[in-house]
Amino acid sequence: MNQLRTLIDTYSPSQATTTLVQEAQIVLLVGISGAGKDTIKKRLLAQGGFYDIVSHTTRAPRVNNGQPEVDGVDYHFVTDSQVTDMLHQQAFIEAKYVHGTVYGTSVAELTKAQQLGKVAITDIDVQGVAEYKEIAPHTVAIFLLPPDFVTWQQRLKQRYASEEDFLAEWPKRRASAITELERALMVPYYHFVVNDDLELATHVVGKIATKPDLFTRKDDEARLAARDILVEIQRHRG
Repeated sequence: MNQLRTLIDTYSPSQATTTLVQEAQIVLLVGISGAGKDTIKKRLLAQGGFYDIVSHTTRAPRVNNGQPEVDGVDYHFVTDSQVTDMLHQQAFIEAKYVHGTVYGTSVAELTKAQQLGKVAITDIDVQGVAEYKEIAPHTVAIFLLPPDFVTWQQRLKQRYASEEDFLAEWPKRRASAITELERALMVPYYHFVVNDDLELATHVVGKIATKPDLFTRKDDEARLAARDILVEIQRHRG
């Protein structure tokens, strides 16, 4: 595992991959768990102009809301050995090592989007966004937000079978949300969207994907909302 982490820490995409990313139209959806990334992504995919970049991961498939994850749809579930081979072959655009698990997006997925003439879209964390931005600054990054802290907690609790299960996971969820928000607020390139109305949020994300420059003023308002949510999360330790 140490060897695998070293490969990831020193990884860089090939020049051909760099060119591919620079030429592609890419939208990266970011946000704290429960902000609605997956739901909005699925709605955009149903419109027909987007292609889902399915990420690779070494973690085991999970069951979400009673539905088991499907290989090739939710993720490409791969082994450490397969990831090692892909890293040696420079088959990833970006890859990261998080809490013992590898996540990455492959060159093959973006190539498919290009071949189909569609906007490539995926949900990703802030570390992955930074890697894309380093390669192609024009890549569109959208940070989705829940309307407020209370609504966010209600959404999170719906994912667990009991209050006890939720409380067991809360410290990890809280820490992750704080990290994501703090890092996103430190850089100027995110478009922030408050997901208080699913239809409207999907519409806005779709518009930003094709005309990001039109949303600068709205971004400022949503950025303030992001700061408010961050403060609330920092206050609530339990």
